[in-house]
Amino acid sequence: MPSNQIIIENAPSIPGLRFRHFRGSDDYPAMAAVLTLSDQADKIERQVTVDSIAASYQNLINCDPYQDMIIAEIAGGVVGYARGWWEDQTPTGLLYRINAFLLPAWRRKGIGSAMQAWMEDRMRTIAATHPPEQKKLFHVTAFHYQDGKARLLDKAGYHPERYFYNMVRPTLDDIPDFPLPEGVELRPVCPMHYWEIWESFHKDPEDEWGYTEATEEKYQEWLVHPHFQPNRWQIAWDISSNQTVGHVLTFIDDKENQQFNRKRGYTEGVGVDKSWRRRGLARALIVRSLQAQKEAGMSESALAADSDSQSGVISLYESCGFQVVSRDTIYRKPVS
Repeated sequence: MPSNQIIIENAPSIPGLRFRHFRGSDDYPAMAAVLTLSDQADKIERQVTVDSIAASYQNLINCDPYQDMIIAEIAGGVVGYARGWWEDQTPTGLLYRINAFLLPAWRRKGIGSAMQAWMEDRMRTIAATHPPEQKKLFHVTAFHYQDGKARLLDKAGYHPERYFYNMVRPTLDDIPDFPLPEGVELRPVCPMHYWEIWESFHKDPEDEWGYTEATEEKYQEWLVHPHFQPNRWQIAWDISSNQTVGHVLTFIDDKENQQFNRKRGYTEGVGVDKSWRRRGLARALIVRSLQAQKEAGMSESALAADSDSQSGVISLYESCGFQVVSRDTIYRKPVS
């Protein structure tokens, strides 16, 4: 028996099926193939390469892939895998997150349920090392077209906790003109401003569901992420206080656009300081972001919006021309 094999009780009786641990970079090509076909079946638009997987696995937080992953094989070929990790979302509690991917041909045969059950057991082992007084929750995302996954989670005792809308502005024509309110101005972003901007969108944790503490480690990751494109940002400064009070952290993913044969920019990282809300600043920054995307050669823009946001972001984005195209669901259940 291979030393890294995983034995799962009540696993489905499928000839050649076995489960094992992660072996390192040798698994990346098979994982990329599974993730690509899984995304295609679920209509998830994500740019996947062996290099992108390698890069993400070099920067994992609170996850040892050699212990916190399970890989499913049929006759030696990888057909699916799952990974778990944890994060502290004070005051919500400790979240034990699970991502799983399975080739469409092998779905609804019990493999996904077996991987989910093993991952939950693994996360329980980790949770047992954390303070007993802290609230602990399993956390899984089911995307819009993942009906089978939603049924699996419902059967496993999960419940919908939150919904997120994916929105698209299908054209960058007819961008409205929303003026900046008096007292603020746009300024170019210099490296000396990065930390202040980083702090500005971590300043009001109650405004962001799923907030995690801003740390130096996360800041350094942000600085090297491919979506870190400060030359495209729209940053508003309070003239009197000389402080940042609003931002849209625009970015363009060229590789993704090439893969999906489109010209899309992203209007993400939208935020306004409490002292400047309800004055039209967010709309003014969003339309300037759209204009910048158009000038960069884009023909559409997209963003993700929290359906339960207290600031009414859905209507805000609709007023700027965005339309809802899909809805994703966050599922949770207590770690028992």
